[in-house]
Amino acid sequence: MMVANPKIEEKFVDEDELLRLGSDAMVEVVDGEIVEMHPVGGVHHFIGGNIHDPMKAFALKHNLGFVFMDGLLFHLFRQGKRLKGSRVPDVSFIRRDRIPKNWDIEKPFPGAPTLAVEVMSPDDDSEDVLKKVREYLAAGTEEAWVVYPKQREVHQFRYDDTRIATYKNDEDVIVSVALPGFTMQLKEVFALPSFE
Repeated sequence: MMVANPKIEEKFVDEDELLRLGSDAMVEVVDGEIVEMHPVGGVHHFIGGNIHDPMKAFALKHNLGFVFMDGLLFHLFRQGKRLKGSRVPDVSFIRRDRIPKNWDIEKPFPGAPTLAVEVMSPDDDSEDVLKKVREYLAAGTEEAWVVYPKQREVHQFRYDDTRIATYKNDEDVIVSVALPGFTMQLKEVFALPSFE
């Protein structure tokens, strides 16, 4: 006689519980559980800023939408107030037509970014970051970049293409599909200040 497997109950986090942690809490919701994010170093922020600043200027100049630095929480998978997955990209872009008219900007964004950028830190696990990218794309993100500072590479994922574009030479130009017309030379991504 076969014994039926017990039903595995899906985990969820209540949105109110998450918000009670306060705006200083650096957390994500992964598979229905609150997970604390690790602090990052200066290289991470310099590279994130190198991407954020020109991307923001371009989006504003062409009235395309809004670009955010690390910190904005995106509710990727939810059922009412029950959260299954919420993520914080290092840089994100939301196209203007994807912003709900009733979005309370004091709260996390109710959906996926149009474009998400993840900058790898020394303690990041590549499988965890790949899972995050897959979650973005499954939730409706059109394009995701994973930036590797040590290797000086950028890997570009698109929801409509199974191939991954890899940029690894300083003269390579990253061409965004989610932010039409926006390009960046790879050496601009990895430019770091000198403190001498």
